Amino acid sequence: QVQLVESGGGLVQAGGSLRLSCAASGRTFSRNAMGWFRQAPGKEREFVAVISWIGGSIYNAEAVKGRFTISRDNAKNTVYLQMNSLKPEDTAVYSCAARRDSQLFRDAGKYDYWGQGTQVTVSS
Repeated sequence: QVQLVESGGGLVQAGGSLRLSCAASGRTFSRNAMGWFRQAPGKEREFVAVISWIGGSIYNAEAVKGRFTISRDNAKNTVYLQMNSLKPEDTAVYSCAARRDSQLFRDAGKYDYWGQGTQVTVSS
């Protein structure tokens, strides 16, 4: 059974940093696209970033504007999201997702596996 488990969320002041982790188990994701999405209360799920198995990445530039960095450690079957210069509008539940292949998509509907999410709250 495939599992994606996020960690690293929490409460942080505006301008602070957090590093989210998503550990995959049940199969190897070293050659699969893995992404991060977020959903704020009352809003639709929003694409944050996705990374290919060799490290190529796509960001929601408008939302993160160079503040967030996605990375992965294939040996650990883990993907990370380093979030710097956090803003109150970054407050959301952050979820990681994985595809069965290596194609990169912004559309949440294109992903096959999802984690349960981790709460990130940024206070002003």
